[in-house]
Amino acid sequence: MTTKEEKKFQEKVRAIQDTMFVISGKWKLPVVLSIYNGNKRFNDIANSIPKITNRVLSKELKHLEENLLITRTIIDDYPVRIEYTITDYCLSINQVIA
Repeated sequence: MTTKEEKKFQEKVRAIQDTMFVISGKWKLPVVLSIYNGNKRFNDIANSIPKITNRVLSKELKHLEENLLITRTIIDDYPVRIEYTITDYCLSINQVIA
């Protein structure tokens, strides 16, 4: 392997490690998949994932938002609604894993 090939390989390995760190854990991937499948509101997401508690879901949503995998949108209506959507960055993870 040449130095250039080795450097490219190391970059790919780092990207995969970073991705695995961000989506690791019991609940992150099911939460992302739930949102990807159209569940935008907290209760819809919670109801689509068996055995997840509200506290854990809240923590996972915050972590995913901090890592730019989802966006949290506040809809100023009565009552105020909050919706979650998948970001383009989250969709690009598929390219890293493939």
